[in-house]
Amino acid sequence: MGLIPSSNVSELTPELEKVILNTFSLVIINEWDQQQRRAFPKSQMMPGKYMATRYLQLQHPSRQGRTSGDGRGIWNGEIRHRGVTWDVMSSGTGATRLSPAVAKEGRFFRSGDPQVCYGNGYNTITDGLAAALMSESLYREGVSTERTLALIRFPGGSSINVRAGKNLLRPSHLFLPLKQGDHQGLIEAVHYCIERERLNGNLVIPKDWRTHPREAEQLFCEKVVQNFARASARFRSDQIFCWLDWDGDNILCDGGIIDYGSIRRFGAYHRGYRYDDGDRWSTRLGEQKERARYIAQTFVQILDFLKTGTKKPIRDFSHDPILDLFDRVHEEALWSRNLWKVGLSEREINLLLDSEQKNPSSALQEFKCSIAAIEGRQSRKGIRSVPDGEVSHGVFSLKRFFLHYPQLWRGSQEWVGSRKLSELCRTEYATRRDLLQTPPLRFAWRRLEQAYRNLNQECAHRLGVQTRQLMAQWSMRASQRNRTLILTGDGVLAAMEILIRLSSRRAQRSIPQILDGLSMKLLRSELTRKDKDTRRVLLEIERYQDGI
Repeated sequence: MGLIPSSNVSELTPELEKVILNTFSLVIINEWDQQQRRAFPKSQMMPGKYMATRYLQLQHPSRQGRTSGDGRGIWNGEIRHRGVTWDVMSSGTGATRLSPAVAKEGRFFRSGDPQVCYGNGYNTITDGLAAALMSESLYREGVSTERTLALIRFPGGSSINVRAGKNLLRPSHLFLPLKQGDHQGLIEAVHYCIERERLNGNLVIPKDWRTHPREAEQLFCEKVVQNFARASARFRSDQIFCWLDWDGDNILCDGGIIDYGSIRRFGAYHRGYRYDDGDRWSTRLGEQKERARYIAQTFVQILDFLKTGTKKPIRDFSHDPILDLFDRVHEEALWSRNLWKVGLSEREINLLLDSEQKNPSSALQEFKCSIAAIEGRQSRKGIRSVPDGEVSHGVFSLKRFFLHYPQLWRGSQEWVGSRKLSELCRTEYATRRDLLQTPPLRFAWRRLEQAYRNLNQECAHRLGVQTRQLMAQWSMRASQRNRTLILTGDGVLAAMEILIRLSSRRAQRSIPQILDGLSMKLLRSELTRKDKDTRRVLLEIERYQDGI
């Protein structure tokens, strides 16, 4: 972003710390303060005003977004560097009138009121640390997300989390004028977003696109639909829970993640997980594609409203051709990611996907079905309560299959067998009943083995290489791609417990090392004694690789 010299990115100097605090250590003067006629010394007041943005929000009584938006955050402004514009916003800077608490109780709140939880406008340090660790971990894996620019901790456990992103607009910013039938407001919001995407090089349109905006609006809509198709495919493949619903509140217009309060990461496909938000439940992990598709459908509704000036019911667009684009992009992105985990090169992935378009009954189609049969098996314990909601636990971890099966097959041309594969790939939640060698389970594993081998043979035939040679390459890549530590929900809680007990300086020093350990696959033996804090955290994270 060009804020500090690249040589100083890992060092928090006293001068830099002072600038961060002077810039971002803010508490807004809100309506409660004005009602109480509170006086503040001019020396403590920043010049100008800050803005809490309005957007549609599920937690509010109004389904048209007339009272909702940034309940405890402000938009600080923009930074432009080397042709890229970044948004900067702060969360935890005090209560605003856009919080659900104000809408529900009909009164304003003092920032930091100890009698109020969600409505007092403050963040906790645990919220800030979780967002920083999870967002940086996912960013290093290539997942689109907000980034944490700064995290400021205060006595008593509160914090301000400063976010940065190339475009922090959420779909809910655009859905608000849509739901209200505000045609002019929708034009202004969509055109603002289009221009930002053009300036940042994400949308290739002429500079004078506003003179003939229809083509730009069409391209923007198609771009958003593809963004959500790819994002939902990545969430499904990597077992990331992001609360996707009609308000488009927990995600950015480019499909990136924002607001980590309800974001979860799993080590296996816990299909039945859903988040308990107090007065409502989220959608389930296994329902994310449908909800992402509904958000894409809402953008088709937006596009029609922009063109005609008449808001039609969203059901009128359930079969729009743009949604066929969503389905195609989602399927391609999902299996590109899954085949990447198997160990295929980019060339091999494209070869198989192109082949399947011409021949839907190819080896890849059978591989897809066999993967779904194993990965979709849930524990016979059924839906169970967890501290933040409820979940059905996945029985098997496919990353273990991708990691170990090539060596098992190369060692013997015989079938590995259901019993051995069940033990090898079981998660910690698999019970004895789940692992009973029933005919359906034996058939599912045999089918997966056969499909894997057929996939290898078809790919080897098309490349003109031997199956053993190709298998060795898959094995090498799979070992690199499936051994990386991932930061699951319980893993981040364990990490935070240790970091919070450290002094501020030791925590500042440890966090970059922890993230390096996640992305560079540092082993315990490679950590020196000086890295003991990092080692403790990584060992805790490692405990939860297949858990919640």
